[in-house]
This record gives sequence, C-alpha cells and structure tokens, in this order.
Amino acid sequence: MELRGPERSALQFAPFASALDAGFWHELTRRKLNDYRLDESPRNIRGYYYNDLGSYKNLAEQLRDPSLLSTFLLLTYADLKKYHFYYWFAFPALCFAEAIPIIQPAVSLADKFSTSQIQTLQEAYDELCQKEETTAIPYFLAKYTEDSVSLTSLRNWNEFFKGQTKVTVGVYDPCTLTQYPGWPLRNLLILIAYNWGSFLDSLEVLCFRDRTMQGVRDIRHSIVFEIKLPQLAPVTGCPKCVGWEKNPKGSLGPRMVNLSECMDPKRLAESSVDLNLKLMRWRLVPSLDLESVVNTRCLLLGAGTLGCNVARTLMSWGVRQITFVDNAKVSYSNPVRQSLYEFEDCLEGGKPKALAAVEKLQKIFPGVKVEGYILSIPMPGHPVNFSEVTMQQAQNDVEQLEKLISSHDVIFLLMDTRESRWLPTVIAASQRKLVINAALGFDTFVVMRHGLKKPRQECGEPTSAATAVPPSVMGSSLFSNIPGHKLGCYFCNDVVAPGDSTRDRTLDQQCTVSRPGLAMIAGALAVELMVSILQHPEGGYAVASSSDDRLNEPPTSLGLVPHQIRGFLSRFDNVLPASLAFDKCTACSSVVLDHFEKEGFQFLANVFNSSHSFLEDLTGLTLLHQETQAAEIWDMSDDESF
Repeated sequence: MELRGPERSALQFAPFASALDAGFWHELTRRKLNDYRLDESPRNIRGYYYNDLGSYKNLAEQLRDPSLLSTFLLLTYADLKKYHFYYWFAFPALCFAEAIPIIQPAVSLADKFSTSQIQTLQEAYDELCQKEETTAIPYFLAKYTEDSVSLTSLRNWNEFFKGQTKVTVGVYDPCTLTQYPGWPLRNLLILIAYNWGSFLDSLEVLCFRDRTMQGVRDIRHSIVFEIKLPQLAPVTGCPKCVGWEKNPKGSLGPRMVNLSECMDPKRLAESSVDLNLKLMRWRLVPSLDLESVVNTRCLLLGAGTLGCNVARTLMSWGVRQITFVDNAKVSYSNPVRQSLYEFEDCLEGGKPKALAAVEKLQKIFPGVKVEGYILSIPMPGHPVNFSEVTMQQAQNDVEQLEKLISSHDVIFLLMDTRESRWLPTVIAASQRKLVINAALGFDTFVVMRHGLKKPRQECGEPTSAATAVPPSVMGSSLFSNIPGHKLGCYFCNDVVAPGDSTRDRTLDQQCTVSRPGLAMIAGALAVELMVSILQHPEGGYAVASSSDDRLNEPPTSLGLVPHQIRGFLSRFDNVLPASLAFDKCTACSSVVLDHFEKEGFQFLANVFNSSHSFLEDLTGLTLLHQETQAAEIWDMSDDESF
C-alpha cells in the first residue's frame, strides 16, 4: 500500500478498504423488494473492522461511545434486473490544518514491552471488554509500569490522567503496516486535540493489533509511537474532511460487484419475476395483493391455443402452480398458433400436449410448479357403455377430474367443444370452485366467470320469477348489481342440453376456426379477470360489473370485475353483460347438482349414455319447450282470428 504525506516525519494513516460479502447484497435485495420498495431515505447499518471485532454503533455522544468516531457512509444503487450492485464507501475523517509531527517513530510492542507486560496488557484489555460488555473496545486509555498495566474507557480521561501532560491512548487498529496506524485513529486525535490538546506536551499512541496466528492469540505486532498534536485552527463553516474510498483504478468513484455470475440462475429468474410484479405495486397499484395471485393453484382444462396463452399470462402474474389436463397430441398445425409447442414436438406422432406444455413451462421459468395429466373428460352425447372396460375407464377419469378440481383454486375451461365443459362445470359448482371460461368463435369470444355457489345452508330456495326462464329467452342478457352467487354459468343461457357437437359434421364444422389473434386476447382476458376477482374482498362472490360501470368508481385496485366479457374483433369492441343463473340450467341448477351429489357416477353415466333429452327432462327444459310452443300456436290462432 502506498502512503502519501508531506514528509516522512509526519504521521500518515492507512485508509480503510471495504469488503462486503454476498450475504450483504442478498439481504439488501430482500429488504429493497419487501420493505424499502421505492423509499430512498437513509438507513442505519452496522459494520465491523478486522474480523467481527470493533463494532460501530449509533449512540449519542462520542465520549460516552467513542465508536461514533468510526462511523461510515455507504451509497448504493442496486440494478436488480442484472444483479449489478454499485457502492461507494466514505469513512469521514476531520483534518488538522497542518501535518502531525512524529516525536518517537513506531516500534513494535515486542520491542517496547516485556513478555510480562504484554501478557498483562492483554489481560487488562479483556477485562475492560468484559466490563463494558462488548467483544472489543475501539478506543481506550492506558497507564503502565514494569509491573502493571491499567486500562479504562475514553470517557474517564479527566480522572485517569488528572494533571498529566504526557498520556497514552490506545486504538483497536486494523492496519498491518509496521510504521503507520490505520484510519480509525484520525478522528480520535481530533477529539483529543479539541478537548485536551492545549494541556498536552505529547501523546503516546498504542495501536492495539489483536491477531490469531495458527490458533494462537498474539498482540506483539501492536505498535507504539509518540506524536505532538497540532493546534486546531478556528473553524468557520464546514471543516475539511476526507475519507471517500477510491475505486480499483485509484480514482474517486464507486465500485461495482456483479453477483449474477455466482448466483443460482433459477434464483435469479425467480427474483426477476418478483421484481417486475413488485414494481407494478410500488409505482402504480400500492394496494395490489400479489400474494393472493402468486399462491393461487390453477387448473387448465385444455392445453391448446387458449391453454398456452392462459399459461403464459398466469406466469407473467407470478402464479407458481399450474396443472394441464389434455388428451391430445401436438400436431403439425399447432406450433404456429400454440405458443408452448415447437416443430420437434410434432415428430413421431406428436408428444402429448399436457406433457409437452409442462416441459416448455419449466424451460421458460424453472420456478413454476407445473404438472400435466393425459386425461379424457367424459361428455354428454358421447356414450361410454360399450364395454365394461370403457365404463371403468370413464369412472376413473371422472374420479381423477374430481381430485384435480378439489386440489386447485381456479378452474379454467379452455376446451374445443361445448359438451366437454359440462362435467367440469358440474363438479366445480358442486365443490364451490371459481371457474373461468373462455370460448372462441371466428371473430368473437366470450370470457366469463361462473356464478360461485354458496354452501347449501346459506342458499335458501333458489326458485324466483327472475330465473324462471333464461335471460336469452326473456329477450335481454343485461342485468345489474347481480351478486356472484346468483350469476349464471356457461350453460345458463341455453335452452338445450349439450350433445355431440362433432357428429355428422365436416372438418371445417368440427374445428374452431378463429382469427389468429383472438385466442391471445381471450386467454389474456381470462387471466386478467381471475386476477381482478382475487383483488376483490368478496372474491368470486363479488357483484358483477357491467358496461354501465365503466365511468363509476372501480370496485378493485385493478378496475371492474365483470361477469362476462364478450368481444367482437370485427369492430374491435367489448361489452360486459351480466346474466342471472337459470333454475333450469343443465349444468349448475339445483336439480342437477342434487342428483350428481347423491348418485355420483351413476347419474353421470345416465347423462353420457342418454340423448340430450335426459337432462332436458330432468331440469324442466322439455316442459318449457312445450309451453313455449303452445304459447306460439295460441298467439298465431289469435292473429288469424283477428
């Protein structure tokens, strides 16, 4: 280390050299993300010099707590996206107007003290530390003879050195140079000069250097020298002060540490995902409840175009638990439309979509907990009674689906056909699970939440005049102020039971042919709807927002919580209708849920193996059709007579 000074006889000081371990930056990162956020006000920190000894504390007075003489400043800037940390230390030290002359050059303690004196000094220092209840004393006062050494705290100066014009002070010194002390001595000399300098002829300094060499404690490397303190010049304004640490190039400026190379890449990715979301909360939406989103377990029924887009958006929101259910394989037409698949996934007959989607999500973000199930969902209009094996497989599939819905918080219905949504709608309604449904047309889409059924003991009788017929039959699907438990499901606007929608249809009629951007829009809105629901204090029971509410005060920090979002891409327009639950619904009505909960798979088998008239007869839709037809005939006869 190169030391500079006006001349060799002047006292010089070895500057502090900062050393920060990775744990400091990890803790700073944690506090920045979770506690400090955008607050840039100063924070108190504690530092140590020379192995865990010599702590700096923030107390009131320098004489009562001389460790204040070694306070320091740290300016930091954390680039948490790249894990680059910029920092600049200052160890402030006041300066004399002139150099400090050395009267007696430094000698080692081994050359000045006898072995007995060294041992006595060490014992006296340990006793002082024990008395002060600390591990190390940064500054102390000393008296010694050939037979004894006595030490005391700096605050006892007047009593300890009463009438003396030559005294000895000690400093716990981190320096290893044989001729010069370390930086902590500088402010002590200023303090002594300010309080007692005019009474002193000279000052002896003991730089106490406590070392452990090969497991043996040794203070013989300590040095002792004598100086003459200059007179303090009158101070007007801010006194001269030094202490900014130089960077590795020897210039005044900050240093930088790059922790990205030594950190676990998976941990880096997880922190970066958290950072993007927390910045949203810090800067724009302080009341955003991220924990409720991150901890939500999402079940995606369907891993096609909608499923891929929903999964990617869920991960963008920090959702960590995603499960796919699909029984199809990746085909050559999929990768360009379904963002989780690649050309290689199509080869050799194609990978199962549920498993390929799991593999891709883990590559995108290893911190996600994702599972995939190759599972067929039994459907109305698709008989399963051809053989005992087929029936048993269908029952196993139903049981597996029930377990999956039970173990998740939000169920996304993202399948291709209407009838494939029936069974999960029934199971989720029975289990009181939040369902988000997304369905596509050519240039239209619907994203909706199903009404969240309340426990039976809270419901009362569901029948009312408002739900005697579905909203579509009443001529309007727009209502207002409908609470979540009275909202309809995907099937509530229909007056026919679901059946086989692909039978006797050509390829273009079987496939959902949509404009390419439609699934991305609908998938994103499905997730955003879920997040808005989670931000509402009533969750899935929240009153449905409608298009008329767009100018009103939003119910959540993210805005509205609609029942449905119906989009029309041809005119780039969305509407927010809300509809009541239908007491004759073939999926969520009380009569369907009662039969399902009492009869279980036997009821489901009857639905699967019967024509759509089974559900229509059960729910009263058949009678409704007959009454409607009779009313139409009666109206026509009246018109003719008129």
